[in-house]
Amino acid sequence: MTNRLYGIPNCDTVKKARTWLTEHHYDFQFHDFKKAGLDRATIESWLQRVEWEVLINRKGTTWRGLDEARKASIIDVEHAILLMLENPSIIKRPVLVTAMQTCVGFSDDTYQQIFKK
Repeated sequence: MTNRLYGIPNCDTVKKARTWLTEHHYDFQFHDFKKAGLDRATIESWLQRVEWEVLINRKGTTWRGLDEARKASIIDVEHAILLMLENPSIIKRPVLVTAMQTCVGFSDDTYQQIFKK
């Protein structure tokens, strides 16, 4: 399985993850979910390894831009999936999918643990 990194190219954290993977010579495919879209099956595959609360970025401008009623409606996995499909920018980035795990966000230490030889 090819490593796949999901995000948007102008996100600073996504840029850091892409740079880290490239500098450490790990093959990966980048999926720009703003341009290429995101389907329910992909989100559901992430949710097999990561809780929906981890995927929703409640600190970003997209979340802050939602009205209070919409925020309050995100109470379970189904509502979270619908929100992510409606507005992929709400997803915490990047999402890295390897054969063994799904990781949300980026840190050097975490990626070193994922790819330790």
